[in-house]
Amino acid sequence: MNQAVKKELMMGNEAIARGLIENGCRIATAYPGTPASEILAAVAAYQKKQGIDMHTQWAVNEKVALEIAYAGCQTGLRTAVAMKQVGLNVASDPLMSAAYMGTAGGFVVISADDPGPHSSQTEQDSRMMAMMAKIPVLDPDSPHQAREMVGMAYTLSETFKTPVMLRPTTRVCHSRQDVRPGEISPMTGKPDFKKDPSRWAATPKFRYQLHLELEEKLSRIAEHPATAPVLRNPKATGRCAVVASGVAAAYTAEGLNDLGLWGRLPFFQVLQPFPLHTAFIHRLLTDFDDVLIVEETTGVIEMQLADRSRIQGKLNGMVPRVGELLPEKIISLLADFTGLEIDLPTLTQAPGRRPTLCAGCPHRASFFAIKKAAPRAIYTSDIGCYTLGLNLKAVDTVLCMGAAISQAAGFYHAYKHEKKRPDIVATIGDSTFFHAGVPALVDAVNQNVRIVLVILDNRTTAMTGSQPTPATGKSATGETLVEVDMETLVKGCGVNFLEVGDPYDTNGFIATVKAAVAYSRIQGPAVVIARHPCIIDLARQGKAADPIEVMVTEACDGCGFCLQHFECPALVAVDDGQRTAVDPLVCNGCGVCLDICPKGAIIEKT
Repeated sequence: MNQAVKKELMMGNEAIARGLIENGCRIATAYPGTPASEILAAVAAYQKKQGIDMHTQWAVNEKVALEIAYAGCQTGLRTAVAMKQVGLNVASDPLMSAAYMGTAGGFVVISADDPGPHSSQTEQDSRMMAMMAKIPVLDPDSPHQAREMVGMAYTLSETFKTPVMLRPTTRVCHSRQDVRPGEISPMTGKPDFKKDPSRWAATPKFRYQLHLELEEKLSRIAEHPATAPVLRNPKATGRCAVVASGVAAAYTAEGLNDLGLWGRLPFFQVLQPFPLHTAFIHRLLTDFDDVLIVEETTGVIEMQLADRSRIQGKLNGMVPRVGELLPEKIISLLADFTGLEIDLPTLTQAPGRRPTLCAGCPHRASFFAIKKAAPRAIYTSDIGCYTLGLNLKAVDTVLCMGAAISQAAGFYHAYKHEKKRPDIVATIGDSTFFHAGVPALVDAVNQNVRIVLVILDNRTTAMTGSQPTPATGKSATGETLVEVDMETLVKGCGVNFLEVGDPYDTNGFIATVKAAVAYSRIQGPAVVIARHPCIIDLARQGKAADPIEVMVTEACDGCGFCLQHFECPALVAVDDGQRTAVDPLVCNGCGVCLDICPKGAIIEKT
């Protein structure tokens, strides 16, 4: 590496992207999801800036993304796929098979975990999925190490012909650190798919043999020197030790220094939590009387250590099983483990502010119309910005990607024999519809479920940073692609009632949803596409419409209808709640509120 290259301040996800570029990744795919979204965006930026001959792609979902990247590695190329931890659930089917069949080129599966959780349905541990798939997993403690581990992952993958998981967490993905970039080597090697049906298209009889080979690989990976745990303070001695991985290892190193324990408590950083190195397991159980295991989120390292009498961690309740292990918590754990008495300052929790949809968000107008058109309906929804329809009492269920439609069907089947059947309205975003909604809609049509589906089409994947959707017609690098027509797709699913409306046209959109509800009660599934671009994305592109200036007149009596049923952050209660006013610093001039006030107190400035 050229040591003259200056360090750059990089976000963890940018450092991972840099590692992919430096290590000759030829195909990189992803589906956006926090905390992983910036990885592919940064790869695409490097590709464009450096003129690199590679393929980057936002796939329609994580399963498709993994299958594309895996096919690339079957030709001998180095490839990678990135997603968040719940996205790995979607990709689990091909992942399990890919582990059995193995790889030809290096294949890295990046699954970003979200302990906390901060922006996820669960705080599940992707290392558990790696254990189930029987593939090795690497656990970086910082942006710098995440970049280094990309190269380690490719070497491991190519050495043992197996997919390798890289598992950064939110604090690694979104922290920033000075990282010295390495050289970007010229792309070498040509794709060369060698046909081998007994492997690449293995039937159950051959899969048994592949499983035997996989177990043998794991045994050898558990002896691989390059990924062995590292004793960070080799001069420390004693019969007690602490073991940590991931960002918890970085916090543990700081805590040991702060407590003056660096020289007397041996500290091992585990780079590869699974499979845990056989020699390391033997060393821990031979050389130490007590061992503290610090890891997020599940006790993956801990459960591979057989002697429960000397291991302290999540399984015996010493280390919390839920939530992040923040620095102050790890300092407290180290003090308890070593018998130190410390006085940690109590950090008062600042009151949180309820999240809400942006001022001018078209989803708010859609939810208002839905509540007007079907005020006593069951409202199923999905994963995206629009989950905040909870605040407007227009979201009753959120399960997982695409479940809004399936759950709406389930509620219909539960109530269909009742004399008084509730209306059922499902809401799903455009990106989520492409991701997982299409099969559910096909099923709803096939079963003739009497529901309304409102597709909230804001022309982007807004929640994760405005990545393109299949309808956008743009690639990760901005190149023009074929646009997938949503209306044609919906019609192709067999839907007979389809209307497209602009939720900014409040009264017209209410009428459209009412018509869909009336149709669904008698005929079957009805679909309404609520189409209006994300206002943040429009502003980013410099395409925002001219603002409409609004004001609240003296006719306002402080009834609070606009605050409770519309909840635009630009509308605020003043004079001890006696009236409502418009905050000009927040208002973006969408003008939708002109049709909201039942007393007509919100008017356009003249």
